[in-house]
Amino acid sequence: QVHLVESGGGLVQAGGSLRLSCAASGYIFSIPAMGWYRQTPGSQRELVATLTAGGSTNYADSVKGRFTISRGNKNTVYLQMNSLKPEDTAVYYCWGIAATESWGQGTQVTVSS
Repeated sequence: QVHLVESGGGLVQAGGSLRLSCAASGYIFSIPAMGWYRQTPGSQRELVATLTAGGSTNYADSVKGRFTISRGNKNTVYLQMNSLKPEDTAVYYCWGIAATESWGQGTQVTVSS
C-alpha cells in the first residue's frame, strides 16, 4: 500500500510563493501518476495538477501559468505555487495511483490578502 506524506504548506501573502512536497513509500516501482488536489470547507475536492511517470501533465485552468508540478527521485512529487491568490487557500492533498488510489493527510495553504 502506498503511503503519501505532504509537507511545505503554510501562510503566505498574496503574490507570494510556496512549494509543496510529497514523498511516497511502500511501492518499489515508479508510481504511474501522482498529483495534487485541494479542498475548502463545504466544497468538493478538486484537481490542481497531475503528472504521469511518462511526463504528461494536467492542470486546473485556475492555476495554469502559476503552478508547476514536477517529480523528483523515486516517487516524490512537488508543486511550485507562484503568484498565489487568496482563492488558492485550501487544504492540499497529495494523490497517487498505482494498484489503488492513495491520498496524503493534507497540508494547509493559507494566502492572505
